[in-house]
Amino acid sequence: MSESKYREIAREIEKLIEIGHYEEGSKLPTHRALASEYETTAVTIAKAYKLLAEQGHIESFVGRGSFVKNTSYLKQVIHSDQAENEWNFSILQPCFSRHLDALYRQFGQCASEPFTPSLFGYIEDTGSLAHKESGMKWMQHYGLQVRSPEQVLLTNGAQHALSTLIELYSKPGDYVAVEELTYPGILSIIQALGRKPIGVEMDECGMLPNRLHEICLSDKPSLVIVVPSHQNPTASTMPIERRKDIASVIQKHSVWLLEDDLYCFLNADVMAPISNFVPEKSFYITSLSKAISPGLRCGFVKAPQSQLNRLTSYIRTMIWHISPIGFDVASRLIQSGSAFELAEGQKKIAAHRQQLALSILQGETLFSQETSYHIWLMLPETWDADEFTAIAKERGITVSEGHFFHYDGQPIPAVRLSLMAISEDQHLIAGLQALKSLLDQRRSS
Repeated sequence: MSESKYREIAREIEKLIEIGHYEEGSKLPTHRALASEYETTAVTIAKAYKLLAEQGHIESFVGRGSFVKNTSYLKQVIHSDQAENEWNFSILQPCFSRHLDALYRQFGQCASEPFTPSLFGYIEDTGSLAHKESGMKWMQHYGLQVRSPEQVLLTNGAQHALSTLIELYSKPGDYVAVEELTYPGILSIIQALGRKPIGVEMDECGMLPNRLHEICLSDKPSLVIVVPSHQNPTASTMPIERRKDIASVIQKHSVWLLEDDLYCFLNADVMAPISNFVPEKSFYITSLSKAISPGLRCGFVKAPQSQLNRLTSYIRTMIWHISPIGFDVASRLIQSGSAFELAEGQKKIAAHRQQLALSILQGETLFSQETSYHIWLMLPETWDADEFTAIAKERGITVSEGHFFHYDGQPIPAVRLSLMAISEDQHLIAGLQALKSLLDQRRSS
């Protein structure tokens, strides 16, 4: 083995220590066991361990073995927001700390292999064909019908896709129909661009088709934005018949559909998107931010064939070219199957945490699904939403207040609880118990 081999192994072990794979104080594998894993010799592993000891990462004892010495910087960063009496239930993101080892390995592989030179320069504004094919594979896996990768455009995340489509397919002063309760980021874009959001009433299955039809007749919105799967904040998922009914309304009116399907991977079974039933009047949007990591700003848009040139030209005009290196990493994850495994892992974590939350919040009025990232919690009559949020904050509990999600900012006696941003289960349990205690406080008094 060359001298560089043991240094390479030492770096890999150091990364595993940083991400918590080898915890502080834990015993490392024997020289022989690790030599077998890395297909090298025990002498090479001994050299790697010696280097790690010199760097202060591990310590070795004759007859006992080698042990992790210090707490890693990365672990400190991961848990820096988890002070003993602080819980952040406001961030809707995957629990990616559980999969950092897999992400670290994938990024390490990408960095160790030679990149195509074109990834470091300007790239065609619609993205490379290989990256589009990966986007098509991701969307098809979760039920979208796509004829060719040319229909797929690449954006810097879903938020970029939404802002681009809203600006291009509506005018200042136009109405944009949204779910009555919706993601605040959508409302921010609409208002910043001088458009006017108009809310469509919902039930437990999502947007009501008959109310959408009435609004299309009376207010003539240019766009309809729908989050069909694990809707933010209500956690509702449209059944297939409701999706068909929404598509039927879209078909009848002069309006475009923007289907924001970031959470499709959380569905128990693959469900056909609304866009499948109205392909020439819809833009389907998804990304990897919720399934894998917010740091992967990789959005995919499936556009109608008739709109490809117009949308491509607009992206070129606005100089919103994507980063090809980021999409190359995303493509490797998708093509290897790792992306789907990581997404499935997040779904399992979400299901486990939903069970924890439901057991602790027994007796409360809430809306959730078995594999949703979040819960929509209706507050008892004894609590005002503003007051509850403020007092919870004083106790180290951060929640998302209901009025932020209403299209017109009206007070809503509810809060959204994200179950995924808190890394450790025990810390999550303590936070939920603190939240339940606060909810019960006025009942008892």
